[in-house]
Amino acid sequence: MSSFSMILQKLSLLNYKNFEAETFEFDPKINCFVGNNGVGKTNVLDAIYHLSFGKSYFNPITTQNIKHDAEFFVVEGSYERKDTPEKIVVSAKKGQKKIIKRNGKAYEKFSEHIGFLPLVIISPADRDLIIEGSDTRRKFVDGVISQRDSDYLNTLIKYNKVLTQRNSLLKYFVANNTFSQDTIDIYNEQLHNFGTSIFGKRTAFLEEFLPIFLNRYKSISSGGESINLVYESQLQDNDLLTLLQTNISKDRFSQYSNFGIHKDDLVFEIDGHPIKKFGSQGQQKSYLIALKLAQFDFIKNHSKTNPILLLDDIFDKLDETRVEHLISLVDNENFGQLFISDTHYERTEKVIKKVHQTYKMFPLTP
Repeated sequence: MSSFSMILQKLSLLNYKNFEAETFEFDPKINCFVGNNGVGKTNVLDAIYHLSFGKSYFNPITTQNIKHDAEFFVVEGSYERKDTPEKIVVSAKKGQKKIIKRNGKAYEKFSEHIGFLPLVIISPADRDLIIEGSDTRRKFVDGVISQRDSDYLNTLIKYNKVLTQRNSLLKYFVANNTFSQDTIDIYNEQLHNFGTSIFGKRTAFLEEFLPIFLNRYKSISSGGESINLVYESQLQDNDLLTLLQTNISKDRFSQYSNFGIHKDDLVFEIDGHPIKKFGSQGQQKSYLIALKLAQFDFIKNHSKTNPILLLDDIFDKLDETRVEHLISLVDNENFGQLFISDTHYERTEKVIKKVHQTYKMFPLTP
């Protein structure tokens, strides 16, 4: 079965970040935003991200995406999906709940929207995956699986809710100098059920994802280094219920649940060592791009859709040959629509022209 593309035809912004009111009409293939730093190139890409995920990639605090001095923002996208027009609107007003609408009808649960408009972003902010804590890497895994499995996302939401309740209970026990085994047992059981399901899906995902990732890395890196992606979970050696039961004194002491899938991590390795310490900058960049392109492949395989691809500030972090290679991948393969931001008009156009696709340039000024 061949993939189809989701095309964003038009984007309208109202009081979004630095834009007061702006409308863009896009090329179905390649769109480039160029201009000096601070003119809002990344903000346009983030608005497109917002339409897919209902939140910003760079600043998840909704009200901070409203333009200064304004009370609300509206981001509106007109898409074509399998020859059918789709209109998505994300709006937020200070002091009120964010609203996501599809064709005029508001979603009751935002999670129902995830995966409808598949999208992958490659950005300098991805370095956080290497340098930050395990939370960032878990979010990456959860984000990829959720775009194709809504049950996974719902189970994860339930798990996190029970985890918060169990942690509050542990604090309550200490504060009130009390303890109830029966109540703890109820939470343990729920965490075990949700956690075991999530662990199973993460394990299966990584088994499928790893070869795709290794393949991508090989295609963008010239070196002969061997890389790996290792999934670490406490559930690999024990079932969660046993872990929760046998470590209750530790949890009571720390007033926190020390065991569960919220402690999972992905270890990024190069030649058997952590890439954070032993990888050169170039290797780290290649690693991250391979990770994101593998995400693209994975989502495409499962959704039979070419995700929209956002390349933020790509030249700033990669040399021209690598960028050319990246853009040529987009040309050779069945990629969908591409959005790029860069500071140099000529440089971007030169690289884009080597790809035999239609394109549109959007010079942005302060």
